[in-house]
Amino acid sequence: MENPFVIKSYESKDLFCDREEELQLMLRNCVNHSDMTLISQRRMGKTGLIYRLFDELHEVRPDIRTIYLDIFASRSIDDFIKLLAEAAMKSFQPKTSMGDKLLTFIKSLRPQLSFDNITGEPQLQIAYQTAHEKEYTLRGLFDFLDSQNEPIVMAIDEFQQIREYPEQNMEALLRTYIQQMHNLTFIFCGSKKHLMTDIFTNEKKPFYSSTTFVSLGKISEESYSPFIRQLMNRGQRSITDEALQFILDWTRRHTYFTQQLCHTVYANGDSIIGIEEVKNACQQIMKQGEAVWLQYRQMLTDKQWDYLIAVAKDGSVQQITSSEFLKRHKIGTPSVSRRLADALCEKGLLNDDVTLNGTIYSISDVFLSHWMERL
Repeated sequence: MENPFVIKSYESKDLFCDREEELQLMLRNCVNHSDMTLISQRRMGKTGLIYRLFDELHEVRPDIRTIYLDIFASRSIDDFIKLLAEAAMKSFQPKTSMGDKLLTFIKSLRPQLSFDNITGEPQLQIAYQTAHEKEYTLRGLFDFLDSQNEPIVMAIDEFQQIREYPEQNMEALLRTYIQQMHNLTFIFCGSKKHLMTDIFTNEKKPFYSSTTFVSLGKISEESYSPFIRQLMNRGQRSITDEALQFILDWTRRHTYFTQQLCHTVYANGDSIIGIEEVKNACQQIMKQGEAVWLQYRQMLTDKQWDYLIAVAKDGSVQQITSSEFLKRHKIGTPSVSRRLADALCEKGLLNDDVTLNGTIYSISDVFLSHWMERL
């Protein structure tokens, strides 16, 4: 049996753990044409949840079409248009009614159209003369999809990336187009909470109060434990209660890292998995990651590196300006601590989770955090 602990992409609902509450909420919103904002830490499983939602939609509402668009690598409106067109072509395959109409429309833009030699997926290059042409093309794509009179759910992942575009009017432009769509429902996904929150809750911004919010947290032990045990059993492996608890504690129930550790444990092939087998897998993971993590040392200042170590040794920190935290780790003044935390959050190395009790800081990469504990 293939390794059931998926770490790259969504495969099937039987290999997907829980998220039933979020799934039903999002399903209801899609059916009722309500746009959503989905926010979570990176690698918490939001992309997998999107594909799980699409899977469910295809079963319960096969009339609803789905498009997934990841704009993380985009740098401008040109990239956004290219990725949107390619995502649409991927969703609406050639030799289907919708696919043929879309291909005809894309060709009207006079693109250079090619197909990836390995994946077979379409790749586009569109030339523009003016900024107005770009806006006209983007509007045309949205209008074309909306004019087909078929309900479409479009998920735009890493949506906060539009804040990095040189085009300062991108938010206003998208909001203007999107609010005129009748058959498209949008899911705006993002992992940079402060940016996503500002986009959708700042009353001075175009997307203010335009969506419902869905927040993705950790999966409960009550759901994760039987899920892990079941998949281990399917592969003729048994796992002790102690080993299972260690996995959930060590990975802090962060979806990607829990899956990765279980994937490694399973791949090692032990039929009976106890605490020692799990700890061996942890050592493997940290040894494999060490070369990459040592590169961070070269990219950070001495104070930033030491600050990461301080957070790692504490596991998580709520009072980053408290005298106790500052003195124990020789950080300096409260303003220095805040400045370091902000810089590391911006680099994606620290999470800043806002709770009712305040903001909690932790290292984004759980494995890196455990490695740095030892320094």
